[in-house]
Amino acid sequence: MKNENLTIAAAREKLRTRELSSVELTEFYLARIKKHDPTLHAYLRVDAENALRQAREADMRIQDGTAGPLCGIPIAIKDLICQKGSVTTAGSKTLQKYVAPYDAAVITKLRDAGAIFLGKTNLDEFAMGSSTENSAFAKTANPWDVARVPGGSSGGSAAAVAADLCVGALGTDTGGSIRQPASFCGTVGLKPTYGSVSRYGLMAMTSSLDQIGPLTKTVEDAASVLNAIAGKDPHDATTADTVPVSIDSLKRGVKGMKIGVPREYFIEGMDPEIEAAVRAAIEKLKELGAAVVDVSLPLTKYALAVYQLTVTSEVSTNLARFDGIRYGYSAMNDKTASVKTLMEVYQKTRARGLGDEVKRRIILGTFALSAGYHDRYYVQAQKVRALIAKEFQGVFKEVDCLVTPTSPSIAFKLGEKFTDPLLMYLSDIYTVPANIGGICAISLPCGLSKGLPVGLQIIAKPFDEAALLRAAYAYEQATEWHTKRPPLN
Repeated sequence: MKNENLTIAAAREKLRTRELSSVELTEFYLARIKKHDPTLHAYLRVDAENALRQAREADMRIQDGTAGPLCGIPIAIKDLICQKGSVTTAGSKTLQKYVAPYDAAVITKLRDAGAIFLGKTNLDEFAMGSSTENSAFAKTANPWDVARVPGGSSGGSAAAVAADLCVGALGTDTGGSIRQPASFCGTVGLKPTYGSVSRYGLMAMTSSLDQIGPLTKTVEDAASVLNAIAGKDPHDATTADTVPVSIDSLKRGVKGMKIGVPREYFIEGMDPEIEAAVRAAIEKLKELGAAVVDVSLPLTKYALAVYQLTVTSEVSTNLARFDGIRYGYSAMNDKTASVKTLMEVYQKTRARGLGDEVKRRIILGTFALSAGYHDRYYVQAQKVRALIAKEFQGVFKEVDCLVTPTSPSIAFKLGEKFTDPLLMYLSDIYTVPANIGGICAISLPCGLSKGLPVGLQIIAKPFDEAALLRAAYAYEQATEWHTKRPPLN
């Protein structure tokens, strides 16, 4: 039985025709995880028992005609998303024993759709990083070259999809944490519009930027998962009603669409092979009937600075709860900590429970929000953020989508940027503007450089995932890059 590299669409058809059972499919992925994950470390935990139980239930639903749209499909979940009864660590020592008491909204929706949960994937601690090297438990390797990073912070999910250790996965994107690892691992990664997917049950890093989205093997699969998880949620006041993306609408092609190419995204010093691959993709879209026009987004150069000030400030606020008093690791319960005062509880709990990158961002954010600096830094950043969003609104009056590189580099080597935070932050230079603008964006494969995947980023206006996915699907189907797989034995 050949089940390698099944897409959600292909797996669903095999399940529908009874060519394959959900139990058989789940067993196949559990076997692949057992074989390959000791090298890749894409998963933090695999729950084989529950996955097989869910698979048996899915087979019954398929048999009696009550199957949901993702019924029987094995997926992986980034370990930042709460799943009732499952240890949910956020990649941090401080939560290594935390068992979630409830399901995140996306988990509830996926359960209703019939999805099978294989396990929780690795990530940079509290989603802070661009390489999945900041996890307290393991460093995930890129399936294309295990000496290189898979990107971050959703590197575990991207690696699992690329290595075919699941059919699809959920990640989170605050400044590119779905799209950049998708680019590095040669998968599709979708960041939906802020507010289209509930954040209820997502451990917050930066509440005004975080967004849950899918990592999949194809654009059609990304649309299928988006349709399952999107929509208004009474538990999240930032959510809005959404219109499901019709799979048939993806096939309309790009003829008549206007595609903008922002000149600020092609900067001096970027990898020439990446630029060549992206430019070739733009030409392909033109061949398919799209009108390609040059546009300018001059405020883009400020996006990374705005992002860092916003992120660190909100991190400082959101992680104040991990103080050793309410839940998580506490120095009071650690005999080696020898705490004597309440201040020592706070200090040693954070010093021992949190990693260097998390502590770095807390310190920077606390400074940015402190008296005398709040107006100078945080408030000023929010003013520029509003201008960047307005600039996007203006350009989307002229074009339907924007096309850019996803990352200025291919996957770099493990340890190459780990000790240089500023260099690491630059990995997200092309992805953070979409988060700052609150708009939707997707990364999909568009080439290889030195044998490693190159990502093409397509960006669209808020809640226009239909146009975004339509353009991405047209390019994908006209090329073969999405069929390339890492050379795993």
